[in-house]
Order: sequence, then structure tokens, then C-alpha cells
Amino acid sequence: MKRVDDSFLGGSDKVTRLTKRVEEDYIKYFADDNRTKGMNILRPKMTRERHRLTFSTGFTAGCVFSLIVALAAIIRTRTILQNDGQDIYMNTMFPLYSWFGFIMLHIIMYAVNIYFWRRYKINYSKIFNFKQGTELGHRQVLLVAFSIGVFALLCVLGNLDMEGIFGVLFLPFKLFYHSKRKFYVTCMLHCIAAPFYKVSFADSFLGDQYTSQVQALRSFEFYICYYGWGDFKHRKNTCTKSDAYKGFFFIVAVIPFVSRLLQCLRRLVDDKDNKDKRKDHKWNGVKYFLTIVAVCFRTAYSIQPGQIAWRVLAIIFSVVAAIFGTYWDFVHDWGLLKPGSGNRWLRDNLLIPQKKVYFIAMILNVLLRFAWIQTVLDFNLPFRHSTQSMVAVVASLEIIRRGIWNFFRLENEHLNNVSKESPTINSGDKKA
Repeated sequence: MKRVDDSFLGGSDKVTRLTKRVEEDYIKYFADDNRTKGMNILRPKMTRERHRLTFSTGFTAGCVFSLIVALAAIIRTRTILQNDGQDIYMNTMFPLYSWFGFIMLHIIMYAVNIYFWRRYKINYSKIFNFKQGTELGHRQVLLVAFSIGVFALLCVLGNLDMEGIFGVLFLPFKLFYHSKRKFYVTCMLHCIAAPFYKVSFADSFLGDQYTSQVQALRSFEFYICYYGWGDFKHRKNTCTKSDAYKGFFFIVAVIPFVSRLLQCLRRLVDDKDNKDKRKDHKWNGVKYFLTIVAVCFRTAYSIQPGQIAWRVLAIIFSVVAAIFGTYWDFVHDWGLLKPGSGNRWLRDNLLIPQKKVYFIAMILNVLLRFAWIQTVLDFNLPFRHSTQSMVAVVASLEIIRRGIWNFFRLENEHLNNVSKESPTINSGDKKA
């Protein structure tokens, strides 16, 4: 920096005047003559992460680890999984609280995404339309994840219900990242009422996250049933015997995919003058429709495992939906497999210098996307309650796959945005 300061570039009055002129023009034409607003955008104040945040994140992470050890010790010393009540425990307590683990894992994957988005200069705050300088860092997101983990584990140890955590999400007070909670709730409502709102990138992105949380939504359904129908008073599970519960078991599983399908239809109407976009929205809608059919057949087979017809239909539609979804991930969402690209099988512009990372991500995406196969081929692990364990494992693998998908999805979106703003992309490696 000393060499730069001593050079002509660092000491020239022309450079200073040119900088000032650029600032004045930007404030005049892009900030409505509001100097404070313009300078906050041009020269945002870097928010220094306090030691308190780092300490709090580490402290809550330690608490999560300690509570997991305590829970394992209690289960072992009380021989909960060896006595006559083990079936009740695994069929009731496990699904009742495991969905918090799925949410916690998803938030941790999002924190990892933020870390690598920042490392490779992906402007995720602009893509999501966050207010400049207010986006959360990976440490803040990790703090949220570990705080949820501590709260959930304390409830497990105390055998308590957990309605309080939902109240925090809707608190009107400016506490606990109020602006981000408001942004999340707004996007969530847009996903629920998909056809009635114009679809932003953040809305569609959140909708895709929900499609990877089907098992968490089913666990949430069980949570409502368990406490709503009073089963918690007798510490027993009668929900799975109810026809209404089985009906909602179908509905809850397809809600995220129906929401994304409706978003595609809304975009089809909004982009009626753009033939290329309309074509993409049509085929994207077909992808979600095939997934809805596949999920329904897999759910039917899980409820009636002896029906060979359900099993055959589940395999056929699941394979077709998985192949279609994998192709869409690679070609449209990640922008890979470009014909004539300088980087074979990839695309011209790459932000990660090591090309092997893209091939590893593609292989993992295929393997993790086909993890559902165990639900129809009846893989059995050599221990009791393998069904509940396999459900949790497959759900976790899908969340991990979604985390990998998130990074490359935003990388492709970032490069597309840059290419629209500048004819030459300088942020990517032309031939990595």
C-alpha cells in the first residue's frame, strides 16, 4: 500500500477530482440527490464483528454438544432403548423433536453457504435484495442455529413442548434480527400465497428450501397432532391410527412442491412477452408436477408397504422426477454442461479455480438426490428401529444436498447478473 500511496495514482489530484465527480453523479442520478443515502451505498461502513458474537456462537455450540452428551448418557443409564417402552419412545419422542434437528442442520448449511459466498465474492445481498450492510454473516446465522439447538435439547431433556420458539419468529419488537425475521416471514407468506404475489428470487429460493424439508413438515404435523389431540397427557401415540392424520400426511408432503408449481405458473403469466423465459417456466413446472406425483406414490407405499402396485409406480415416477431434476440442476440452476465451453462439461466463467470441485458437486448431487431409493427398496439396517433412523438419515442427506445446490445456484445467478451489467465478466475465471 505504501508503494501505491507514493505513486502517481495515489497522489494525483486528477484521480481525486474524478472520484468526487463519480460520487456526485451517482448521488444525483441513482440516490435522488440524497448524499447520505448515496455515500452509504458507495462507501458502506463495514460492521466489525464483535468478540461478543464470536463468544456467544462458541458458547451455544458448546452447550449443544454438552446437552447431546447429557441426553445420550440419560438414555444409556436409564436403558430407555432396551426396556419395554423403547417402541413408544422411538415412535413418539424421536419424530416429535427430530424436526428441530433438521431445521438446525439447514441453518448451519446456510451459514456455510454465506461463508463461501463471501469468500468467492458472490453478491448474495444484492441477489436476495437485502438492504446494504444489514445482511447476516455466517457467525450470526450459526448463533441462530445453535440457539435453536440449545432450546430444543433443553425441551427434550425436560420433556416440554416448544411453542415458544414460534413466538420469537413473529415478535414485533426490534430484537433478535427483527429486519431479517420480517424479511423471512414476508417471503414465507409469498410462498404460501404463491399465485397472488409476483415471484422474486428470494421467494423462489425459499420455496426450494422448503422442498428439502418435507420430513420436517411431517414431523411438525405430528407435533400438532400429539399436543392438539391430547396424546401428550398419556404419553402415547394415536395419531398414526387416524385417517385424517394419514390424509394430511399426503398434503403436508406436497405443499412445498405445489407452492413452487404455482410460482412457476405465476411467472408464466408475468413473463408472457418473453418466449425463452416462458419455456423455462413451463418445463420447471413440469419438474415439480412429476415430483408431486412421485411423492404421493412414495407416501402411499410407506402407508401400505405391502402394495406392489404402489411400489412400482413410486419407483417409476421417482426415477423420472429425479433424472429430470438432476438435469435441471446442472443445466438451468447451475448453468453447467454448456456446449462449446472453454471449460469442458462446465461453463466459461467459474468463480472456483479448482474445476474438480464442480465435478465433485455434480456427483454428490446425483448420489444424494437418489437417496430416496431406500424408501421403496426397503433397505434394513442391522438394528432395531432402523426405519426411523433411515428416515432421519435420508432427510439429513437431502438438506446437505440442498446446501451444496445453494452455493452453485447463487454463483450462476451472480455471474448472470454481472454479465448483464458488464460485457466482460471480470469476477470469474475464464478458464479456471
